[in-house]
Amino acid sequence: MRSISTFLLLLWATSRAHGDSGAVWVTPHDSYSSSIGVLGCKVDTNRIAYWPGAVDCDKICVSLSYEGRTVNLLRVDQSQGAHDVSYDAWNYLYTGRSATEQPTAGGAVAMQFADEDASACAGLIRTDGAKLPLSAANSMNFLASCLARPDSWVAKNYVLYNILDSTCAWGHDETCTLDDWPAANQATCPSALGDPVALTSAPVYNIKYPSGQTVVASTGEVVDAQNNGIGSVGKSVNMFYLVHEIIYT
Repeated sequence: MRSISTFLLLLWATSRAHGDSGAVWVTPHDSYSSSIGVLGCKVDTNRIAYWPGAVDCDKICVSLSYEGRTVNLLRVDQSQGAHDVSYDAWNYLYTGRSATEQPTAGGAVAMQFADEDASACAGLIRTDGAKLPLSAANSMNFLASCLARPDSWVAKNYVLYNILDSTCAWGHDETCTLDDWPAANQATCPSALGDPVALTSAPVYNIKYPSGQTVVASTGEVVDAQNNGIGSVGKSVNMFYLVHEIIYT
């Protein structure tokens, strides 16, 4: 127990000493969320970091490395203290395989991390110009803090959508604009802002721990229980992640 405690202290000290790099204990997280309103249907939800500390307007991209494998992760949510990452990212780093192909159970694993330039995570964002997709109805507090820093990355690289929730279950899949900021702090959208209509055209999927099943994030519905969670939709999603690993890692 003493040796483990000493190792933890050394990891913490290394992380604190370097500031933007070091070692952390990484744990798997299987349900997408974003405290700043980043829309899961517009990003790679299998490459998300749920880390301590508030999400920054510049430092939204980190990398993790383990046994020769490295992935980039978007920091769009805040944990209660653990260094959580998407289950698929944790599984890939730990085993070299996707969680849909070879799901693995486990706890905290010591991995190396580093802050990266936001451009390193461009491949994880599915919008024109890799602009950060934010909920027009529920991201204004975060966006306002970034717009108050006009040279910050988010202030220069965001797009608003009339989607209410981070799992894209409600609203309209349409872009909005801030026409008179800061005099007006409400976005203008083609449809009524915050209209709580069911949205079914842009589902978000989670890979469940430790089964590796793919489920609809908003309902928990298994996409294909007979194929370990990978139905026709899940296969398409998984192929995207495979291509991503080849290009960006």
